[in-house]
Amino acid sequence: MRTLFLAVLLQCGGMTGFSQDFKAADEGSTIVFKIRNFGFNTQGSFKGLEARIHFDPANLPAASFGASVDAATINTDNNMRDGHLKKEDYFNVQNYPRIRFVSTGITASGRKGEYTLTGKLTIKDKTKEIAFPFTASPMGNDYIFSGEFRINRKDFGVGGSSTISNSLSVTLTVFARKI
Repeated sequence: MRTLFLAVLLQCGGMTGFSQDFKAADEGSTIVFKIRNFGFNTQGSFKGLEARIHFDPANLPAASFGASVDAATINTDNNMRDGHLKKEDYFNVQNYPRIRFVSTGITASGRKGEYTLTGKLTIKDKTKEIAFPFTASPMGNDYIFSGEFRINRKDFGVGGSSTISNSLSVTLTVFARKI
């Protein structure tokens, strides 16, 4: 009887998830930024998301997020501007093809499904620590992770123009499938 109980427990555990590993799906995920340019809000996005996520709300010390996007996919709905942003004085996509984030810690906010993510963001050859709130919404065996943060573009050596604001916001919605 004890063996049968253990077998059922292991079977159910496999269904609810001892493994809490996820892979981001580029389709269904969005990475959008907003910045002021000549006094107007300009919005853009990136594609080519690759991410491995280990997330179990019951074991946050073991959680980790590692993600990157393809810098050459920058899209502001203006081909001329996008071409300029890919050049050396902005994202320098030829030498730095990926923008990367690696978590260093995750803490619960006290509200169900809300957390704070801390980690290192690397753009070009500059790495800075950032922290931002995010939500984790389960969808069956998968998750939707959503968050927003602000950075100073000059901290990462992006652009020299004085017509562009130094501060920009990034909004993330990451659809992560259980693996």
